Amino acid sequence: MFVTGRFFVLVLVGAIPIVVYPHFGTVGLWLLFCVIVLVLDVIGAGSTTVVRMTRTPTAPIRLGDATDSTLLVENLGSRRFRGHLRDAWQPSAGATGNRHRVTIPPGERRAVTTALRPTRRGDRHAIRVTIRRTGPLGLGGRQRSQYAPGHVRALPPFGSRKHLPSRLARLRQLDGRSAVRIRGQGTEFDSLRDYVEGDDVRSIDWRATARRQSTVVRTWQPEKDRHIVIVLDTSRTSAGRVDDVPRLDAAMDAALLLAALASHAGDRVDLIAGDRRVHRRVVGSSRTTLLSDLVNAMAPLEPALLEADWPLLGAEVTKVSRQRALLVLLTPLEPAAVEESLLPPLSVLAQRYRVVIGSVADPALPAMLDQRDDAREIYDAAAAARTMALRNRTAAAVGRLGVDVVDAEPERLPAALADHYLVLKSRGLL
Repeated sequence: MFVTGRFFVLVLVGAIPIVVYPHFGTVGLWLLFCVIVLVLDVIGAGSTTVVRMTRTPTAPIRLGDATDSTLLVENLGSRRFRGHLRDAWQPSAGATGNRHRVTIPPGERRAVTTALRPTRRGDRHAIRVTIRRTGPLGLGGRQRSQYAPGHVRALPPFGSRKHLPSRLARLRQLDGRSAVRIRGQGTEFDSLRDYVEGDDVRSIDWRATARRQSTVVRTWQPEKDRHIVIVLDTSRTSAGRVDDVPRLDAAMDAALLLAALASHAGDRVDLIAGDRRVHRRVVGSSRTTLLSDLVNAMAPLEPALLEADWPLLGAEVTKVSRQRALLVLLTPLEPAAVEESLLPPLSVLAQRYRVVIGSVADPALPAMLDQRDDAREIYDAAAAARTMALRNRTAAAVGRLGVDVVDAEPERLPAALADHYLVLKSRGLL
């Protein structure tokens, strides 16, 4: 039950008889009259249980895009239903236009649409639908809330896909699908061609040269069907925000660009995401479904406020690939977390796999280091210098294990990681 502003206006109208007959009895009788009229109006509003609501599924969208959620409202009663609906969603679902006035004849159904523009990645859920049916006099009515299951999945935006065309062009050069042929140590032989000025003399095939009586060089193409395992750290260190974006989201962006590039190169890509336990595994996806599987697996992931269990994650990597592979660990290069929990299993993993650590750097640290105008900024600069020194020490420690470190700001990390992959591929180091 609810009351409207008209009821309070009716109560205030009682000031007229009270002025004419100023007595407590007059006040009591008028209030009693108002309550009786309100009750009769609520009874006349009709039941709110005569409507049945079902929600149509909403397709996943990328974070930042807009979509609609459609609610089907059916009148099961024998009277015409006139009322209002409020389709309530989580605030992060970005619901607008969710208040609807509906008129439904008996036995018919109407569709109402709520616009959604999620502001956070993951599953955004509908909370409840509130139904209001106002009485004939408009003094009050009946109200009921019920849960109409529904959700919209906001996928990672994959903003780094703008870097994909340029990296694919470099990949085509490595693959020999353009005019440029690159010789890389450990790559696969492709064909022979005549020597041109500027070719590496080490690529000359002397036997073919003797047979043809002209200088001939070998061309090479990168090895294909290599295995890449991406480990996405969802522990507390990934919850830190850089430029108001969680480090986990920046790591996801880098993982998607690397996976897209590697799948075009003919390599197999698997994903493991976890902290104290494994939350998501994407293993054995085909080239055509890889990106779709990855974004759907990453969408509901949220950082957990606990330390990562790197021995557990290392064991999962071993289950996924027992052969030599490129292992990409997307984890912040936080000195305490790396030295305490990552270094011991990392020394074992580095003996079996080619390991690369992709870390999100904070651009605020160099900015703090340059500002020293007052005492407070000097202390901030000292803290920034110490933090950067510790990170460099940690990077040097993992480097001594034969692990490559790609430490870049959120906007630059995906491209830097993709470039490092291309360098390894051109040198036959995968």
